[in-house]
Amino acid sequence: MFQLAASVAAEIDIKKSRFLAFVYPVERREQAMQHLADLRARYPDARHYCAVLLVNGDSMLDDDGEPSGTAARPMYNVLMHKELHNVLAVVVRYFGGVKLGAGGLVRAYTQAVNAALQQAQLVPVVKMQQCRARIAFADESRFRRHCEALQITVMQASYAEQVELTLSLPVVECKALQMRLHDLLAGEVYFMTHEN
Repeated sequence: MFQLAASVAAEIDIKKSRFLAFVYPVERREQAMQHLADLRARYPDARHYCAVLLVNGDSMLDDDGEPSGTAARPMYNVLMHKELHNVLAVVVRYFGGVKLGAGGLVRAYTQAVNAALQQAQLVPVVKMQQCRARIAFADESRFRRHCEALQITVMQASYAEQVELTLSLPVVECKALQMRLHDLLAGEVYFMTHEN
């Protein structure tokens, strides 16, 4: 799974129709809706503003007046093929007077999003997992040094009979990093794991 490092845009012309494609990295639906509103304000005389949103388990496919399945679905297919997440794709269309037909629209919207993504830098999404580690007070500074050396983020600490630290670890390395910390502290650490 990947996400965009930065926004990208491209323009293609097909039979006098202009297709302006914009692809944005987004974290929330509200952020995506603001980008869409900005595009509507920037290109007020366009005919269509077709959009696809894929963000944190939320999605939206909007053909915005184009025949059903001819705009958002092809755009969605491009994003899925590229394994993109946390992304908004919008294609603004200026109608050129020549009807493209369903097949022509599918090809046009696909090409527009692909053209924008040719300029994109894709960043792998690293799924993180939180876990809590319980250690003795005397071991805290040494434990934190080991976490820093292993590039493990200590998110918070609470103090009771022992120190309990909340850690953020890449899911694919979680068990290996826990074992490494366990070995470095000679077994004087107890892990309680739960996913984000």
